[in-house]
Amino acid sequence: MAGNPRNGRPYRRLTAQQRSLGLPCWLCGHNIRYDITGPEAGKHPLGFTLDHLVPLSLGGALLDPANARSAHRRCNSSRGNRSTTAKRPRPSRRW
Repeated sequence: MAGNPRNGRPYRRLTAQQRSLGLPCWLCGHNIRYDITGPEAGKHPLGFTLDHLVPLSLGGALLDPANARSAHRRCNSSRGNRSTTAKRPRPSRRW
């Protein structure tokens, strides 16, 4: 029986590579709190999480570096498996 592929060494290596880039969140464009590590990183909304451009449920590759993106936990969770493009700010309706 195969284990969870997200617990394996290749996935952890991809996550570490993406974290080392220090990029802003690809969904909202704000800085990610890379200083939050350990168990707290899994709970903090501004902590780093690995997101996939093409969601895994829609056929995206888990270990493809071209599919990996840095995101806030909050942004990644709110996106779910929807759109594969970054959110764009809405234009103001004020004239």
